[in-house]
Parts: sequence; structure tokens; C-alpha cells
Amino acid sequence: MLVIGNGESRKGIDINAIQDTKIGCNAIHRDYHVNHLICVDRRMVKEAIEQGANEHALVYTREDWIGNYKQHKRIRTVPDLPYVGSDRWDEPFQWGSGPYAMLLGAKLSPDVKLLGFDLHSKTNKVNNVYKDTSGYDASTKHAVDPRYWIHQIGKVFELYRKRKFTIYQTKDWKLPKTWNYPNVSVDTIDNL
Repeated sequence: MLVIGNGESRKGIDINAIQDTKIGCNAIHRDYHVNHLICVDRRMVKEAIEQGANEHALVYTREDWIGNYKQHKRIRTVPDLPYVGSDRWDEPFQWGSGPYAMLLGAKLSPDVKLLGFDLHSKTNKVNNVYKDTSGYDASTKHAVDPRYWIHQIGKVFELYRKRKFTIYQTKDWKLPKTWNYPNVSVDTIDNL
């Protein structure tokens, strides 16, 4: 199972050439075929449906938005969180497409590969392959604070310890300390 974020580290990789079942986030449907598409932003799910994103892909969104798309047989609700927390970042509405894609990957496969989950920007500006396009921030905008992503994806690693997670990244990328679990490893993108 390949779970694909939209960090710039995945630029230049032909995702269609990778044979794994794929879970992607938001606008990835503009460029690649995925089996499961996570769109928790209303604008993104609307775009995915209207543009016929990956005709056979299942499209997942928040329960809050699902009522708008009941006529579409491919629409599903993102998975329920497998825990209850007391902090804001533990609220289901605070989870973004990337953490939900990770959660779905953990539910579907014992072996999960991650690509494009950069977390940090190398320039302090937006790190997203779709910046400056419809539904995304301008390239001049400050990078998103990754603390919520780090916490939420870390919860998936923590709660799915029987799953194997391999993060494919650039050689200079550093694993967050809170992700230091025996079921989590890092490899270079070249080895994907």
C-alpha cells in the first residue's frame, strides 16, 4: 500500500509506474490514478467529483460533507479515529487529508509505504506540489506548521504497531523524535 502526500519531495516520481494500491490526497487526481482519494476539504471533494477524478477511485471525505454527495456511489466517509484525545489536534475535524490517508492505509494493509510526507519546508514557504493552483495556497505564503500532522500521524504509528511503515524521503530528511517506533523506518526515495 502506497500512501501519497503532496510534499515536494515526490516531484519527478512517476506514481502511475508504481504497482502498489495507492491512497492519495486532494488534488493528486489531477496528475495520477489512485485507488483511494482522501478529500476532507469541501472544495477538494467537489473538484474531485466534478472532474471525474479517477473514475474508479473511492473518494473519502468528512461525515459533515457526505450528505452533499449521497448520489455518488464512490463517496465514503473517512475512517473514525481509533482513539479519543483531550487536545484540539485529537478532534476528528482537526485531522487533515494526509493523516486520514495514513489512517486508511493502516486499516487496509500490514505494509504501508509513505511518499511525499515532507512535514517541513526547506524554504519557510509552502511545501506542496499544488501550490499556486486552485484550492491551494500561494507559493509566497508561509509554510504550514506541521505539529498537528506530526502528532496525528504519530498516533497512527503508535496505535497500529503491528503494521510496518516505511517512509521514503530525501537523504537529508529527519524522522520526528515522536515517530521513533520499531514499526517505522526511513528509506531513500531512490529505493521506492
